[in-house]
Amino acid sequence: MSLSDRIRILLIKRGNISEAELARRLGVSPQNLNNKMKRDNFTEKDLQEIANALDCTYTVTFTMNDTGENV
Repeated sequence: MSLSDRIRILLIKRGNISEAELARRLGVSPQNLNNKMKRDNFTEKDLQEIANALDCTYTVTFTMNDTGENV
């Protein structure tokens, strides 16, 4: 599942928040956010800001396949 799809699911689960409302919360133009959503092109900082705006925790984890260890 793409990051854009995951963000759209969060928007629905958080009370049908529109992408335009998310853009307002992020302090970016709706067009800018829409372009990132279309390209599925987010920086780590973008994802952290989206998580904060939607009252979520964003984490990144690498898991070693042979040992199952999270790094």
